[in-house]
Amino acid sequence: MKTTRNLLWMKAKIHLNEYGLHFIDGDFKEVLKSGNYYFFDPAMKHSVEESSQLSPWLNSVKLEDIILSGKLKGLAEIIDLNDNQRGIVWIDGRFNRVLESGRYAYWNSQKNVVIEIVDAQSIQFKHKALSQIVQSPSGKAAINQAIIPPYHLGLLYYDGKFVESLSAGLYAFWKNTVDAKVVFVDMRERLIDIAGQELMTADKVTLRMNANIVFQVIDAEKMTRTVEDIQQVLYREAQLALRNVVSCRELEQFLSDKNEIALEAETILNSRVESLGVKVLTFGIRDIILPGEMKELLNKVTEAKKAAEANLIVRKEETAAMRNQANTAKLLENNPTLMRLRELEILEKIAATGKLQIIVDEKKLTDRIVNIL
Repeated sequence: MKTTRNLLWMKAKIHLNEYGLHFIDGDFKEVLKSGNYYFFDPAMKHSVEESSQLSPWLNSVKLEDIILSGKLKGLAEIIDLNDNQRGIVWIDGRFNRVLESGRYAYWNSQKNVVIEIVDAQSIQFKHKALSQIVQSPSGKAAINQAIIPPYHLGLLYYDGKFVESLSAGLYAFWKNTVDAKVVFVDMRERLIDIAGQELMTADKVTLRMNANIVFQVIDAEKMTRTVEDIQQVLYREAQLALRNVVSCRELEQFLSDKNEIALEAETILNSRVESLGVKVLTFGIRDIILPGEMKELLNKVTEAKKAAEANLIVRKEETAAMRNQANTAKLLENNPTLMRLRELEILEKIAATGKLQIIVDEKKLTDRIVNIL
């Protein structure tokens, strides 16, 4: 559109695919179609606003006056959304914008405009093109979105009241209705390290312990309603459980029953946190750190035990060997033939070594050797 003026006249040229909104002294008078228009205007009271049919929205500060004039009939469509309604606009099959409550007008000659009327009282907005709608500027202005990550649960609250649990995915809620809030809760197994705990056994030995617990949320709404920081609560309760199981055992018993102690601590811990909506899956003792002098003492005790065990094994072997020799001697004594064979085996071994030297001293000994050979 183009307008020109001289002292007496104003000329307005309206192009194709345009409309002109004609005002006199600020009051709307008519819609001008494409063409040239001349207005006698020595007082400069005439004005014309351009409005493109391709937009296709009719935007004007005087929109209410223009609509009420009734002169848009047949040229434009009027849509009036109340406080509980929103409009999803599609132009030529493509998403265009989200309309909040209010009155709107659009030209119907050049574009195929479709407006879905949505009830905002439902608060949560669901649509097959939800992702596209909420990412648009008008969608961000009218809709709050929540993206719940994988392996998480979303707890939905309206004005602080719990409504329902939501699985992973994209959700949208209309603004200016209620205060919609989504709290994310990780439903996977999680690990808490309990490091450097100083504990005292029943026999007054102070030690340090490193442990860990693996837990999982089983009731997200109960946990969120009951505690603010579940990991801090579990850490504190794990400390108390460890003190309970360690303080009633002496050091030697504690060192020999670590697995049993871990199971007992897990049972105590679960009994304390079952009302919080979580479950402790495992309780593990990683490291036990003793004072330096206690380490030396335990090493000496262990060394003495091992030495005593080794000595006992040697004595048992010697006893077994002597018992075998006694049995063999008794057997040879009662069986001369077996004794003779034994002597021959010994002489055979001696002869096999290479050279046999016989020293003869007494005749009786000589006769015995000859008889043997």
